[in-house]
Amino acid sequence: MIILTPEQLSEIEDAATAAYPKESCGLLIGQQHSKNSQTVTRVAVSPNKTENDTRDSFEIDPQLRFDIMRELKDTSEDIVGHFHSHPNGPAHPSARDLEQAWEPALIWVITSIKDGTVGETAAFRYDEKERQFSNFEIEIAVGH
Repeated sequence: MIILTPEQLSEIEDAATAAYPKESCGLLIGQQHSKNSQTVTRVAVSPNKTENDTRDSFEIDPQLRFDIMRELKDTSEDIVGHFHSHPNGPAHPSARDLEQAWEPALIWVITSIKDGTVGETAAFRYDEKERQFSNFEIEIAVGH
């Protein structure tokens, strides 16, 4: 499971609203307790740097990622996942997401947004062997 605070979930959903009708994106920084348990300590919203249509694809700013990786060196935190939105689409990985699943250790958090209104937010993990995504539980932890 990936543990988020209500405030972190709001940051992710606010980014989806602000970017609509384009895809939002960003990184999830936190602590990995095990392969199946991560706690997010902060959310880093990124500009969508894709060269494709921003309504159905995303690319996190590489400079943001490098800066965060440097910042996290020799700390107990790491990049544990990333998030993006699906404007007018479901909170489920798309065929494009499947093509871009290069880092199976990262959790994918996807928010659906239709007509500017946030719908569901769900999490997924990519299985290299099966070459597909599986559901990954999100826990909203108050007081973390």
